[in-house]
Amino acid sequence: MVCPTGIGTASAHSGKPAALSSLPRPAGQYGLPFASPPGPDTWLLGQFYGNTAFAYEQRRTLYGNGQGMHFGLDFSAPCGTPVVAITDGVVSEVDGPHGSAPHNLVINHPDGLSSLYGHLLSKPAVKVGQPVRRGEVVARSGDSQGTCVSEPHLHLEIRDHSHQLLFNPVGYLRADWASLGLVNPDMAGPGFQQDLRQPGAWQTPEDQPSVRLHGPLLNNFAQPWPPLAPRTPVKK
Repeated sequence: MVCPTGIGTASAHSGKPAALSSLPRPAGQYGLPFASPPGPDTWLLGQFYGNTAFAYEQRRTLYGNGQGMHFGLDFSAPCGTPVVAITDGVVSEVDGPHGSAPHNLVINHPDGLSSLYGHLLSKPAVKVGQPVRRGEVVARSGDSQGTCVSEPHLHLEIRDHSHQLLFNPVGYLRADWASLGLVNPDMAGPGFQQDLRQPGAWQTPEDQPSVRLHGPLLNNFAQPWPPLAPRTPVKK
């Protein structure tokens, strides 16, 4: 499965961003969003968070509101795969204004962070205000195009409660990311865009920047590598 477009559209959301000092540091304290082990019949890692090559290509369009970054993790999974809460929390939004169509779910966690589950198959059966436990089934994975054949996958984000700051889930989720990045035959390596002025920056799953919604582009590189293919002029 090739699932390049796990996009959580940055929608307007009021609230003062949390002070970073008040939020937990990533320490592998959350679980994965699936109870089943990875594999071709269950789920695979589809796209990392951050400075991915695909996000760079779409930095001014699909990812423009997220500073040009892919601000979540994509997990390729057949439609209907059970999705579980990554840790304890309270449901704060069902089909809220955060994109990731056709359905999404947000769970607030007591540590000051929220998890967003996007591209769900149907409206989740859980209710706003409902407590959920880590590992509890809260939704079913779907397809960003709503077809269940084009791009079936789950898009997972970690945000603060204001929904203004987004963080790399890799550090928060307990997983063997090196192995997960190799299991999917459709992933040709991590696939991060380089800036030849700082070729080592943002080149691993762990080393990726946090995102402030509607902030300036972080990856407006003067010397990108690989370079984007030139566009063919449209003949008139």
